[in-house]
Amino acid sequence: MKKIIAVLLVLFVLVGCGANGTKDDKTISVACSPTPHAEILEKAKDLLADKGYTLEIHEFEDYVQPIEVVESKEIDANYFAHVPYLENYNAEKGTNEVVVGKIHYEPFGIYPGKKASISDLADGDVIFIPNDGTNETRALLLLQDNGIITLPEGTGADSIVTVKDVVSYTVQVEIVEIEAAQISRRIDESAVVILNGNYALDAGLNVSKDAIAYEQADSSAAQTYVNVIATIKGNENNEGLKALVEVLHSQEIVDFINRTYEGAVVPFAE
Repeated sequence: MKKIIAVLLVLFVLVGCGANGTKDDKTISVACSPTPHAEILEKAKDLLADKGYTLEIHEFEDYVQPIEVVESKEIDANYFAHVPYLENYNAEKGTNEVVVGKIHYEPFGIYPGKKASISDLADGDVIFIPNDGTNETRALLLLQDNGIITLPEGTGADSIVTVKDVVSYTVQVEIVEIEAAQISRRIDESAVVILNGNYALDAGLNVSKDAIAYEQADSSAAQTYVNVIATIKGNENNEGLKALVEVLHSQEIVDFINRTYEGAVVPFAE
């Protein structure tokens, strides 16, 4: 009897998990930020189903877990980050994230806090910016573009700089680095803030309507900071992920993004 039970248990595991111990290869799981990534993926579900795949969406609030769950192979891919962030994370943490497809761009914006415009900034005013390497660089470049600071000559989107690298200030503001997800919750504490696109949307802000300055959709930043579907190295040719990227590039999704986000999210054109 014990042998029969043992055989039945083995068969149950093989049937439930597949003969190689993996899940159904027609199910694609993606770790993502709630806005706009999860919303875009929800719209893509039916289109992906038409290609024979089931899409599982797993939402995360931070910029670390979506990578770690892919690295541990709990989830197939992530959709929340731009290429410089992934490359910097790989270099710092020894991870192996690779791009499957480029999907959309979210313009960085400077949003009013206690001050309504850049011209109102005064000595001693506080500006909150993201504290992770690539997004801090991006924020500092936006401050430079708007005449608030000067960075070392040659600093660009492929650079990594911090507040310590600022060469000069037009106004003696205090630039404070804090975790990106916290900035929108502390707008009232600062003169102005710089927000990632997804966190701005979470806070009910639209870069084209509420920001007092922002990156332009035709700028080099738009090409550099495009948000991507990424997976662990070796899984980039997964047919389900290729099908997902194809769906996310479809006219239906492009129209949904343009209609829903009104310039706060811009479909990426290869």
